[in-house]
Amino acid sequence: MSFRLEMLQVARLAPRVLGESADLVAAFLRSRLLDEGGFMNREGKADLYYTVFGIEGLLALQQDLPKDSIAAWLRQFGDGRTLDFVHLCCLARSWAALDPSALSVDTRQALAAHLEFHRSGTGYHPAPGRDQGSAYGCLLACAAYEDLALPVPDPTGVKACMDDLLCEDGGWTNEKKILLANAPGTAAALALYRSMHWDLPATSISWLMNCRQPDSGFLAFPKAPIPDLLSTAVALHGLSGAGVDLGAIKEPSLDFVDSLWNAEGGFHGNWTDHTLDCEYTYYGLLALGHLSL
Repeated sequence: MSFRLEMLQVARLAPRVLGESADLVAAFLRSRLLDEGGFMNREGKADLYYTVFGIEGLLALQQDLPKDSIAAWLRQFGDGRTLDFVHLCCLARSWAALDPSALSVDTRQALAAHLEFHRSGTGYHPAPGRDQGSAYGCLLACAAYEDLALPVPDPTGVKACMDDLLCEDGGWTNEKKILLANAPGTAAALALYRSMHWDLPATSISWLMNCRQPDSGFLAFPKAPIPDLLSTAVALHGLSGAGVDLGAIKEPSLDFVDSLWNAEGGFHGNWTDHTLDCEYTYYGLLALGHLSL
């Protein structure tokens, strides 16, 4: 199962916790969809990055999508040659979610060729021309190849890149030049290693668990000032995929996610974030899906 489908399958369980509030979340996500066909970012403009989360969020809530208008908006990007790495991956993800058969073989291969411009050493990096890849870049690239139904070139090289980003304490740093392990990077590694059937160091699970605040959610790194929804959602996803029983942390994690929900239907990224968007609302659904089990 692909990264996208695995996360979607879990997010679809969120209504078990949301109950009637699921309708409010769906209404919020629909309110982010612009007439031109894309979902808005925090500045109110249509954005491929936020469109991924808008599409996936509505699919998780089993809502109908205006596929024709969204597809028409996506077509303006063609094979993605004008896009940066992150938005290129978002284009592949949006088509996979909306209509996997919409892209021709030639277009999918062209998209993949643009991904390869971001090959950095053995891995991938959002910025082209780097000597070494990043954990974020490797995960996005591998997920994009899945979305394009194409094999990842040189997966052994990608593993070598990821292995080199593993810190001595068991967590993963995003980039070698910044030797600070973080929860999103470690959760990404857990998901990637499991998907690619690579052996995972046992210390990584305990490191990620140490990012949890006992009475709330997960910190981005052990000494971060407050927990956040992104770190919490991806940590729960990574730990669950690694077979960790989340029962002992279920209630405080639920309380934390609930504290970030707004009656408008969206989720905030953390306690100091006052803006609602599709991205964090989707991560709210993902976290609640894991905590519904």
